[in-house]
Amino acid sequence: MENGTALPNTTPKRRKSKWSVALEQKYLFFMSVPFVIWIIIFNYIPVWGWTMAFQKFRPGLSFREQTWVGFDNFVALFSEPHFYLVLRNTLAMSIMSLVVGYTVPVLFAILLNELRHMAFKRTMQTISYLPHFVSWVVVAGLITKMLSTDGGIVNQLLIAIHAIDKPIQFMAHGEWFWGIVTMSDLWKEMGWNSIIYLAAISGIDPELYDAAKVDGAGRFKRIWHITLPGIRPTIMVMMILSIGWLTSIGFEKQFLLGNSIVQDYSEVLDLYVLNYGIKMGRFSFGTAVGIVNSIVSIMLLLISNRVFKRWTNESVI
Repeated sequence: MENGTALPNTTPKRRKSKWSVALEQKYLFFMSVPFVIWIIIFNYIPVWGWTMAFQKFRPGLSFREQTWVGFDNFVALFSEPHFYLVLRNTLAMSIMSLVVGYTVPVLFAILLNELRHMAFKRTMQTISYLPHFVSWVVVAGLITKMLSTDGGIVNQLLIAIHAIDKPIQFMAHGEWFWGIVTMSDLWKEMGWNSIIYLAAISGIDPELYDAAKVDGAGRFKRIWHITLPGIRPTIMVMMILSIGWLTSIGFEKQFLLGNSIVQDYSEVLDLYVLNYGIKMGRFSFGTAVGIVNSIVSIMLLLISNRVFKRWTNESVI
């Protein structure tokens, strides 16, 4: 104390040890144990099955009785020209789905946010969410019927506006298959994918919009200078995660919408595993394809994460 005034306490605070912090948060650790066990059982233990890719796997034999073949399955995979055709289809449809399925939900979420009539807004949200809960079997049937030459609404509409003279067999043109799949996936998932962007928009401070109105900013300027910068972190994270799943687009829509005529454009990696791996009893070969798919996905995720981190300082890893 100097002249009756107490001096501030300048003694540095002691940092808590890791064990003391862990003890304070022990209940949180206990709550996470079931989820960790679930991840280990369903995500890490199955990785043991990757050993099949280095064997000539035969069902019924024990692990020690299997014949080890090294990298022969991978050599056979990269020696098949059909594999590169399938890889082309997978990447093409994935990139198209990424571009369209990434930008349209963002725009749709912004448009919904700009609606001022709440009843109409909720109705539009509900209608846009419903296709997500419809099975791909039903969706494929609807798309096939709509594009049919026998009473299909698309052909009837084109004929009615004199755009064509006779019905077009849309499902028989391989070069159109990628676009059909992309548009079908967009219709099915657009509303559902916009939910996270609507949640991000709702987290923006309303006072920013009020201040922009006072400064004379119109609706489009408010979207450009407030809404889009406000949801940019969410957009970047979703973009990085989507790139990581670029080669894992499933096979349901390609399997259900495809046919023998457009097979050169419809077959993707997962269908390739099914047709040339499981159906033919080449389990080791199918496992090798799965490993390549996983490695490519991990590399794409790491590269995209590094690039976006350097440009925008946003990262998921």
